[in-house]
Amino acid sequence: GGWRIMTDYFSATGGTITTVGDYTIHTFTSSGTFTPSIAGTVEYLVVAGGGGIGRASYYGGGGGAGGYRTATGFAVAATGLTVTIGAGGAAAAGSGVGSDGSNSVFSTITSVGGGGGGTTDTNGRAGGSGGGGGGNDANNVGGTGTAGQGNAGGASGSGSARAGGGGGGAGAVGAASGGTSAGTGGTGGAGLQSSINGTATYYSAGGGGVKGYYSPAMGANGTGWANTANRGHGGGAVTNGDGSSGIVIIRYLT
Repeated sequence: GGWRIMTDYFSATGGTITTVGDYTIHTFTSSGTFTPSIAGTVEYLVVAGGGGIGRASYYGGGGGAGGYRTATGFAVAATGLTVTIGAGGAAAAGSGVGSDGSNSVFSTITSVGGGGGGTTDTNGRAGGSGGGGGGNDANNVGGTGTAGQGNAGGASGSGSARAGGGGGGAGAVGAASGGTSAGTGGTGGAGLQSSINGTATYYSAGGGGVKGYYSPAMGANGTGWANTANRGHGGGAVTNGDGSSGIVIIRYLT
């Protein structure tokens, strides 16, 4: 019980604003500006767009998840702070490599877009999490992840007509494809959960790799994967080959 000087009260504009418990939450699913009324500190989650899957019919590597960054106590000034939402990368056209996801940005914080999955006899691309290596005859490795944001994609293994590796996720590396010509595509790396919006939600899971010519099944997507916009998942073989777009969530004590 006491009087508060309202001119010293922290508030902000930008994004979709909700209140959950003691927190005010600003959710950005498209690019915009976060503008605090006064200097203060906030908590953030910045997720980049996921990478697209490689060659979809056979041998493609799973898309790597978009970079995942979160922290508390981030200092902000009373000025407009840029928020950029990274788009998901497109699935490969024909026998090509999947497209990389785009970066998401909040102020000075940048999350790197997920790497596209490899195609036939091609390595996965680097990103926030790396895309899975493409299959067929060569031992193609997954793309590297970015330290503090994600993990590497899985390898395809070597041998005739192998499946593609799984894309890396924020919570785990992508799995290599099965060790024989009949092996399934690699499982995508697990995502990570955040409760910054008031509900435990998975972000940044890797997509499963595409089957080989003699394989019985596509690779499973990573734990927490769902082809929902603004989750930063890598494109998977099971449901949709495009990576999903990113998101920026900012919250502070009301």
